[in-house]
Amino acid sequence: MIMALLSAGAAGGTTKNVMGKDPLKRPSDAVQLVGNQGHVMVPEGKGESKWVFKDGVLTASPVWDSVITPGVYSDFLMHVEFNVNDVPDAKDPEKNGNSGVYIQQRYELQILNSHGVSAEDYKASYAGSLYRQKKPDELVSKPAGEWQTYDIVFRAARFEGNKKTENARISVRHNGVLIHDDYGFKNKTGAGMKEGPEALPIKLQGHHNPVKFRNVWIQRLKLEAAEEKAEAPKKKKKGYTYVIPFDEIPPSPAL
Repeated sequence: MIMALLSAGAAGGTTKNVMGKDPLKRPSDAVQLVGNQGHVMVPEGKGESKWVFKDGVLTASPVWDSVITPGVYSDFLMHVEFNVNDVPDAKDPEKNGNSGVYIQQRYELQILNSHGVSAEDYKASYAGSLYRQKKPDELVSKPAGEWQTYDIVFRAARFEGNKKTENARISVRHNGVLIHDDYGFKNKTGAGMKEGPEALPIKLQGHHNPVKFRNVWIQRLKLEAAEEKAEAPKKKKKGYTYVIPFDEIPPSPAL
């Protein structure tokens, strides 16, 4: 497993400079969550999932029905390919192609049909947003029906007991463009679960829209803050070091 050890000084760990160049290649130790041969996602609740898998594509349920990873994750690198549907007569924009990637079931990276929305009208609940907490830095949504990508680096919040000592952090590329650069979550988002020290699964949200997913994989990371090294003492130069410039030193008094 590839472990990323990064330093951010007193601020703790960071999600910067982990993804490398676009397009992102699947590491050998990554878990394929949705692939050509099938998927490993399981129902979030106790009922039977109505998500449908066919020809390498996992399509969201037409009802309120989400799926989660069978394992739990703290720090990770994740690749998601998705395709939103179009609801032309939707009175509420959030009912048009709605889904989301719920990181640790706590923090939602919104999926929505937001192509063509102006920067002035863009809300923090539209595509690419960290739900109602932060809008994307760039608006790069593609039209409904076209495949899009999210590349995500996440560092879980740090706790000492039940006290949070460092916020969860995230960097996201949407269609190859950096839209969140090491953002620190203030808290959980929207309907997300309460923050805590325990790792939780990743959720793909079912929100009454047949959003499609393919080629979804995740790689565990370890994004720790590197220990700060004490600065080595500077070597003294030979000879005298004058605090006052030499030509400003008054002459010695006569004896």
